[in-house]
Amino acid sequence: MSRRPCLLHLRWRVMIKIHHSLTIALFALACCEGAQAQTQTPTQAQAPQRTTATYEDWTVRCEVSGTTRVCEMTQAMQIQGQAQPVTQIAIGQQSKGAPLKMVVLVPINVALTTAPKLAANDKDPGIATVYRRCMPAACFADTDIGSDQIKRLRVLSENGKLQFKDAAQQDVVIPVSFKGFGQAFDAMQQP
Repeated sequence: MSRRPCLLHLRWRVMIKIHHSLTIALFALACCEGAQAQTQTPTQAQAPQRTTATYEDWTVRCEVSGTTRVCEMTQAMQIQGQAQPVTQIAIGQQSKGAPLKMVVLVPINVALTTAPKLAANDKDPGIATVYRRCMPAACFADTDIGSDQIKRLRVLSENGKLQFKDAAQQDVVIPVSFKGFGQAFDAMQQP
Protein backbone atom coordinates (compact mmCIF):
# COMPACT_ATOMS: atom_id res chain seq x y z
CA MET A 1 0.00 0.00 0.00
CA SER A 2 1.19 3.50 -0.74
CA ARG A 3 1.60 6.44 1.54
CA ARG A 4 0.28 9.96 1.04
CA PRO A 5 3.16 12.27 0.13
CA CYS A 6 4.03 14.92 2.68
CA LEU A 7 5.61 18.26 1.84
CA LEU A 8 8.97 17.28 3.35
CA HIS A 9 8.97 14.07 1.31
CA LEU A 10 8.36 16.01 -1.89
CA ARG A 11 11.12 18.53 -1.11
CA TRP A 12 13.60 15.77 -0.34
CA ARG A 13 12.55 13.83 -3.45
CA VAL A 14 13.68 16.80 -5.55
CA MET A 15 16.84 16.92 -3.45
CA ILE A 16 17.66 13.33 -4.42
CA LYS A 17 17.98 14.29 -8.06
CA ILE A 18 20.31 17.14 -7.15
CA HIS A 19 22.29 15.52 -4.32
CA HIS A 20 22.18 11.85 -5.40
CA SER A 21 21.89 10.63 -1.85
CA LEU A 22 19.87 7.58 -0.88
CA THR A 23 19.91 8.87 2.68
CA ILE A 24 17.71 11.81 1.86
CA ALA A 25 15.16 9.61 0.12
CA LEU A 26 14.91 7.16 2.99
CA PHE A 27 14.80 9.91 5.62
CA ALA A 28 11.98 11.58 3.68
CA LEU A 29 10.07 8.31 3.52
CA ALA A 30 10.41 7.94 7.27
CA CYS A 31 8.73 11.31 7.78
CA CYS A 32 5.67 10.04 5.97
CA GLU A 33 5.31 6.82 7.97
CA GLY A 34 1.98 6.70 9.62
CA ALA A 35 0.23 8.51 6.77
CA GLN A 36 -3.06 6.89 5.82
CA ALA A 37 -2.88 4.14 3.21
CA GLN A 38 -4.60 4.52 -0.14
CA THR A 39 -5.67 1.96 -2.74
CA GLN A 40 -2.81 0.83 -5.00
CA THR A 41 -2.85 1.41 -8.72
CA PRO A 42 -1.05 -1.05 -11.05
CA THR A 43 1.90 1.38 -11.31
CA GLN A 44 2.25 1.60 -7.53
CA ALA A 45 2.18 -2.20 -7.21
CA GLN A 46 5.58 -2.29 -9.00
CA ALA A 47 7.25 -0.03 -6.45
CA PRO A 48 10.67 -1.05 -5.11
CA GLN A 49 10.77 -3.33 -2.09
CA ARG A 50 12.24 -1.77 1.07
CA THR A 51 13.75 -3.60 4.03
CA THR A 52 15.14 -2.43 7.36
CA ALA A 53 17.32 -4.26 9.91
CA THR A 54 18.85 -3.02 13.15
CA TYR A 55 22.34 -3.94 14.37
CA GLU A 56 22.63 -2.54 17.90
CA ASP A 57 22.83 1.26 17.33
CA TRP A 58 22.94 1.20 13.51
CA THR A 59 20.07 0.61 11.08
CA VAL A 60 20.49 -0.82 7.58
CA ARG A 61 17.90 0.19 5.00
CA CYS A 62 17.79 -1.42 1.57
CA GLU A 63 15.75 -0.84 -1.54
CA VAL A 64 15.43 -3.60 -4.13
CA SER A 65 14.17 -2.77 -7.60
CA GLY A 66 14.36 -5.63 -10.08
CA THR A 67 17.87 -7.07 -9.66
CA THR A 68 19.34 -3.88 -8.18
CA ARG A 69 19.85 -3.64 -4.40
CA VAL A 70 20.94 -0.33 -2.87
CA CYS A 71 21.56 -0.09 0.89
CA GLU A 72 22.68 2.40 3.49
CA MET A 73 23.46 2.24 7.19
CA THR A 74 22.28 5.03 9.44
CA GLN A 75 22.34 6.29 12.98
CA ALA A 76 20.03 9.06 14.15
CA MET A 77 20.92 11.01 17.26
CA GLN A 78 17.97 12.36 19.25
CA ILE A 79 17.51 14.61 22.23
CA GLN A 80 15.66 12.80 25.00
CA GLY A 81 11.95 13.60 24.78
CA GLN A 82 12.03 14.68 21.12
CA ALA A 83 10.74 12.48 18.31
CA GLN A 84 12.80 13.96 15.45
CA PRO A 85 16.54 13.36 15.18
CA VAL A 86 18.91 16.25 15.85
CA THR A 87 21.57 14.79 13.59
CA GLN A 88 21.86 11.74 11.38
CA ILE A 89 24.79 9.92 9.80
CA ALA A 90 24.35 7.63 6.80
CA ILE A 91 26.91 5.57 4.91
CA GLY A 92 26.13 3.93 1.58
CA GLN A 93 26.57 3.76 -2.16
CA GLN A 94 24.20 5.12 -4.79
CA SER A 95 24.92 2.11 -6.99
CA LYS A 96 27.31 -0.83 -7.24
CA GLY A 97 30.77 0.46 -8.11
CA ALA A 98 29.97 4.02 -6.98
CA PRO A 99 32.14 5.51 -4.24
CA LEU A 100 31.09 4.86 -0.67
CA LYS A 101 29.68 8.09 0.81
CA MET A 102 29.06 9.38 4.30
CA VAL A 103 26.21 11.88 4.50
CA VAL A 104 25.60 13.94 7.63
CA LEU A 105 22.35 15.75 8.39
CA VAL A 106 22.54 18.58 10.94
CA PRO A 107 20.13 21.32 12.12
CA ILE A 108 19.84 24.53 10.11
CA ASN A 109 21.35 26.83 12.75
CA VAL A 110 24.96 25.91 11.89
CA ALA A 111 28.03 27.87 10.85
CA LEU A 112 28.68 26.91 7.24
CA THR A 113 32.37 27.82 7.53
CA THR A 114 33.13 24.67 9.57
CA ALA A 115 31.61 21.47 8.17
CA PRO A 116 30.82 18.48 10.41
CA LYS A 117 33.41 15.82 11.10
CA LEU A 118 33.11 12.36 12.62
CA ALA A 119 35.88 11.61 15.11
CA ALA A 120 36.67 8.61 17.30
CA ASN A 121 38.07 10.77 20.14
CA ASP A 122 39.80 14.09 20.88
CA LYS A 123 43.10 12.92 19.34
CA ASP A 124 41.48 11.66 16.11
CA PRO A 125 41.56 14.20 13.25
CA GLY A 126 38.25 12.71 12.16
CA ILE A 127 36.53 12.29 8.83
CA ALA A 128 35.75 15.75 7.48
CA THR A 129 32.71 16.45 5.34
CA VAL A 130 31.73 19.33 3.05
CA TYR A 131 28.42 21.19 3.31
CA ARG A 132 26.40 20.67 0.13
CA ARG A 133 23.18 22.55 0.90
CA CYS A 134 20.73 23.65 3.50
CA MET A 135 16.98 23.33 3.29
CA PRO A 136 14.31 24.66 5.64
CA ALA A 137 14.56 21.59 7.89
CA ALA A 138 18.26 20.62 7.80
CA CYS A 139 21.71 21.06 6.28
CA PHE A 140 23.53 18.26 4.46
CA ALA A 141 27.25 17.56 4.32
CA ASP A 142 28.99 14.59 2.75
CA THR A 143 32.29 13.05 1.78
CA ASP A 144 33.64 9.93 0.13
CA ILE A 145 34.70 7.42 2.77
CA GLY A 146 37.49 4.96 2.06
CA SER A 147 38.03 1.37 3.15
CA ASP A 148 40.82 2.43 5.54
CA GLN A 149 38.40 4.76 7.33
CA ILE A 150 35.76 2.03 7.51
CA LYS A 151 38.34 -0.35 9.03
CA ARG A 152 39.13 2.23 11.73
CA LEU A 153 35.45 2.74 12.57
CA ARG A 154 34.73 -1.01 12.69
CA VAL A 155 37.08 -1.62 15.60
CA LEU A 156 35.86 1.23 17.81
CA SER A 157 34.19 0.11 21.02
CA GLU A 158 33.69 3.50 22.68
CA ASN A 159 31.51 6.36 21.55
CA GLY A 160 32.90 8.74 19.00
CA LYS A 161 31.55 12.17 18.23
CA LEU A 162 30.05 14.24 15.48
CA GLN A 163 31.45 17.78 15.71
CA PHE A 164 30.24 21.00 14.06
CA LYS A 165 29.74 24.66 14.98
CA ASP A 166 26.39 26.35 15.52
CA ALA A 167 25.49 29.74 14.05
CA ALA A 168 27.08 31.47 17.07
CA GLN A 169 30.38 29.68 16.31
CA GLN A 170 30.01 27.52 19.43
CA ASP A 171 31.26 23.92 19.24
CA VAL A 172 28.52 21.30 19.11
CA VAL A 173 29.54 17.74 19.97
CA ILE A 174 27.02 14.92 19.50
CA PRO A 175 27.94 11.41 20.76
CA VAL A 176 27.98 8.70 18.09
CA SER A 177 27.83 5.02 19.03
CA PHE A 178 29.84 2.49 17.06
CA LYS A 179 28.03 -0.51 18.59
CA GLY A 180 26.92 -2.69 15.70
CA PHE A 181 28.85 -0.65 13.10
CA GLY A 182 30.78 -3.65 11.72
CA GLN A 183 27.70 -5.89 11.57
CA ALA A 184 25.66 -3.17 9.85
CA PHE A 185 28.42 -2.51 7.33
CA ASP A 186 28.70 -6.23 6.51
CA ALA A 187 24.92 -6.51 6.09
CA MET A 188 24.87 -3.44 3.84
CA GLN A 189 27.55 -4.94 1.60
CA GLN A 190 25.77 -8.27 1.03
CA PRO A 191 24.58 -8.83 -2.54
